[in-house]
Amino acid sequence: MTVHDMYPTRGSREPALLYRHDDPTVYGKPEDGMLTAEQLAHHEAAGYTDIEQLLNDAEVEKYAEEMDRLLQETQKSATSADQGDDEHVVREDERQEVLSIFDVHRNSELFAELISDERVAGVARQILGSEVYIHHSRISYKPGLVGTPFYWHSDFETWHAEDGMPRMRAVTLSLALTDNTEHNGSVMVMPGSHKVFVSCVGDTPDEHYKSALQDQRIGTPDDVSLGMLAEKYGIQQLNGPAGSATWIDCNLMRGTNGNITPFARANLVVAFNSVENECGEPYRADEARPDFLARDVEPI
Repeated sequence: MTVHDMYPTRGSREPALLYRHDDPTVYGKPEDGMLTAEQLAHHEAAGYTDIEQLLNDAEVEKYAEEMDRLLQETQKSATSADQGDDEHVVREDERQEVLSIFDVHRNSELFAELISDERVAGVARQILGSEVYIHHSRISYKPGLVGTPFYWHSDFETWHAEDGMPRMRAVTLSLALTDNTEHNGSVMVMPGSHKVFVSCVGDTPDEHYKSALQDQRIGTPDDVSLGMLAEKYGIQQLNGPAGSATWIDCNLMRGTNGNITPFARANLVVAFNSVENECGEPYRADEARPDFLARDVEPI
């Protein structure tokens, strides 16, 4: 186990709110990339940055078609005998609807090219102030009528406890491949909450990721802490048309509602980590999660 833990979690019977240590949200400067001084300042203060249009209409169509191809391949390969065999694909329990497809930077040349684009990897380098690698990538999918919610959480809490990420020097891009609206399960955040780390209760079960990727229960904040954060920071819903995007700090409190509209909601989600923040042994798990979730350390 890693010895020095700046953000202890899952080790006490009582939750706690801990102030973020000397971990800036933004390491780079305007001259380092495409984000302006105003955008970087907003990211530092709020923990996220909206990009009104990252993809043009033709690109949206191209990448939406590629997403559909991956979904169709997943459905074709999922016979009744082997539906649960591919851990890269996360399915809803009852209907076996696809919720996530991981490792898209490896199984799609188109998405790999997009992630390497200066608009994506370049901005990650700007925010984190260093070379970066892909912590993981996935298609996040909420099918119409049956899309399930995902509870409030900080990505960093899991990445720290189960992946051994030492510091808050990681950022996630959420790129809309369909319209994200207040009705179909767009992401909700608590702006500014990234300055506070919620130390959670409970122990990490073996192979926790298998259930947590569907419905996380361990490593989620308690009701009192959530209430305090919501009271102080409020809740903002990140809506936008297909082609828009949001950069989200690793410790920002976030979650999504379900989707009972007929309209699917789909995003490309790419988590970047600084090469100067490489993961080690898990802080609060006996074994690290599989490679497709956390172990691709090749700089992009």
